[in-house]
Amino acid sequence: MYTDFSDVVLYNSSFSLCQNGTRRGFSYKMKENVAPKLTQNQSFNQFSCTIPLVCLPLGYKKVYIMTLQQLEYILAVARHGHFGRAADACNVTQPTLSAMIAKLEEEIGAKLFDRNRQPICPTPVGEKVVRQAREVLSQADNIKDIVQEEKQSLAGIFRIGILPTIAPYLLPRCFPQMMKRYPTLDIRVREMKTHEIKHALTQGDIDAGILATIDGLEDYEQTTLFYEKYIGYVARTDALFQKEVIRTADVAQSRELWLLDEGHCFRDQMVRFCQMKSSQSSQLAYNLGSMETFMRMVESGMGITFIPELAEMQLSQPQKELTRPFAIPVPTRQLILITRRDFIRRTLLDVIVKEIQACVPKEMLKLKAGQALV
Repeated sequence: MYTDFSDVVLYNSSFSLCQNGTRRGFSYKMKENVAPKLTQNQSFNQFSCTIPLVCLPLGYKKVYIMTLQQLEYILAVARHGHFGRAADACNVTQPTLSAMIAKLEEEIGAKLFDRNRQPICPTPVGEKVVRQAREVLSQADNIKDIVQEEKQSLAGIFRIGILPTIAPYLLPRCFPQMMKRYPTLDIRVREMKTHEIKHALTQGDIDAGILATIDGLEDYEQTTLFYEKYIGYVARTDALFQKEVIRTADVAQSRELWLLDEGHCFRDQMVRFCQMKSSQSSQLAYNLGSMETFMRMVESGMGITFIPELAEMQLSQPQKELTRPFAIPVPTRQLILITRRDFIRRTLLDVIVKEIQACVPKEMLKLKAGQALV
């Protein structure tokens, strides 16, 4: 019986060279004094040493030593397409990051990145290494998460992607209190569109996403946070300002309707609900920008836009005079938190869900009669 390391990937922070069996005619490369030299048919269980590195064997001839830090640098360059920005993301100098990657490329005898292209892209072999590095680092993180979950710990880093139509209105309500209550918890938030959240979750760049429910989320674990109505925001000069409620037919006929650009589910849901697909080009006079920009446009006397329910709660009294509710059925979005199905830290996740639900009005926790999900 013998142990063949040619198809073994080790990604723990240490590894003991104590295997049952022998090694046949195997030459390998390790740092000096890290492990004793093994001769043909010599038993592995005669030796025990700790290697504080990641071992990525390539082929049958050599074992290459690769650290978790180098893997993080590789992923950073692949993600940012630039050595300088990758170094900033890793909190190291560019010469340090460049030297570490260059040293690795020299050891394995292959270029991982095409430096002649802008942005910098992985080579064909580099793409394979990036995929493996992502998996290795994910598994290494899982080890830490398993320990944290076993302790029911509420400490460490938790990365959240959140829609820009949710973040300005939800985060100020709950996150300051949450950070005071759990000072050892480091929550890092990134505003992202729906497709960006899904991609970041798949790649392991974030731990969870907060977004509105849509089709195509079947592969993720979903937890409902609350339900939020859409509200009209109407300029005093617009004909809709004279009406007490907004009907979909009124919106479809509006000539100055301010909506977010394509790719925002907020826009897609309202376009679908108000049945505006047939004549969008003439109605959507301006479809770029932010919700805050559109609100300023309305306040200056131009057109209408839509805002979420939490946004209305932040308005001043003069601003609230510009709001108009929808007639029944009231368009409503379901806000959810999604994770990968293999996410480990369920204790932490449950706490975050409860904290978010505690900071919104209780009536928003259930879908009420007269509301229609969009």
